[in-house]
Amino acid sequence: MSTERFRIPAGVTDGAIAACVAVTLLVAGLPGNRSAEGLDLLGYVLLVGGGLALVARRRAPVPVLVVTGLCAVGHQALGFDVPAVAFLFAVYAAVRAGHPIVTVVAAVTMLAALPLAVLALSPDTPVGVALARSRGALEIAWLVAAGAAGEALRQAERRADEAERTREETALRRAHEERLHIARELHDSLTHQISVIKVQAAVAVHLARKRGERVPEALLAIEEAGREAARELRATLEALRDDDKAPPLGLDHVPALVQRARTTGLDATLTVVGRRHDVPVAVDRTAYRIVQESLTNIARHAAAATASVRIDYRADCLAIRIDDDGAAVPDTALTPGVGLLGMRERVTALGGRLRAEPRDEGGFTVHAELPVDRAR
Repeated sequence: MSTERFRIPAGVTDGAIAACVAVTLLVAGLPGNRSAEGLDLLGYVLLVGGGLALVARRRAPVPVLVVTGLCAVGHQALGFDVPAVAFLFAVYAAVRAGHPIVTVVAAVTMLAALPLAVLALSPDTPVGVALARSRGALEIAWLVAAGAAGEALRQAERRADEAERTREETALRRAHEERLHIARELHDSLTHQISVIKVQAAVAVHLARKRGERVPEALLAIEEAGREAARELRATLEALRDDDKAPPLGLDHVPALVQRARTTGLDATLTVVGRRHDVPVAVDRTAYRIVQESLTNIARHAAAATASVRIDYRADCLAIRIDDDGAAVPDTALTPGVGLLGMRERVTALGGRLRAEPRDEGGFTVHAELPVDRAR
């Protein structure tokens, strides 16, 4: 089981640390015969305020540094000889956030301000006593340790970020190399065969027309399918080689798909419903592939006379439905082929839903809903 589920949010951790520091400072300032009014009450407020300010140390490290410093100077001047623990936490947070110069200036200012504040509010206090109280409140060694800890963690986080970035770059480079390998394999294995089919179909059409014979519709469909296959293969190879810089086939090309289906003798219609709006590239490409695969299956397997393609632009999703009047009947076992499995994988990857099944009135239906916001 992953430990990521049990990680405590940073805000909760900061709040707990701030509360603990505030309670510690308050308890440290309680001993002695102090009253709960006047300057003593102000000292208690400064002790607690300095600790609670740490709750914002991640979001605003420099302001927290200033606030904790002022609180430490204030309660020290009022006679609360309590170590500036909150200021040390603030030093650590500021250095970790990448503000070393500001932190050094604040620390030097604190070291100078503490004895001056004591002398200002208690002029009768000997200078030596004031310096001793200041050293007790803020030791230079603790300042250095807090700053060093913050810098060490900042460097560790920076190295971790660089390592993560290096891993991502390596993964991208390997993915690019794999795309090139796939492109070469596709080019070597498919381009020649498709070219042969296209050339032979074109020659057959040319000879039939030259002899004045009627060109069979099936032969024209083969010729057009060869051209389309060559175009799609070329676009796929360009996309693989250029990292998807080539414009993909999408909804704008669906009318051409429907028109091409008509050349095979299928009475295909296209209906677009709703106000058209831009959709993510992944949705655009998947919608085209669903229509393409559905029309291909109808032409190959359905023995259908009619087919309808309906594209519905909705506010939250894009709905595609393809119906035919083929030989499929209800309650028949459906053995999904590679095409249907590929469609389902594409739709599932986008967080959508796909329904592909025989219709009650006969024929087959493919209905997909592709969420637009989630794809973005």
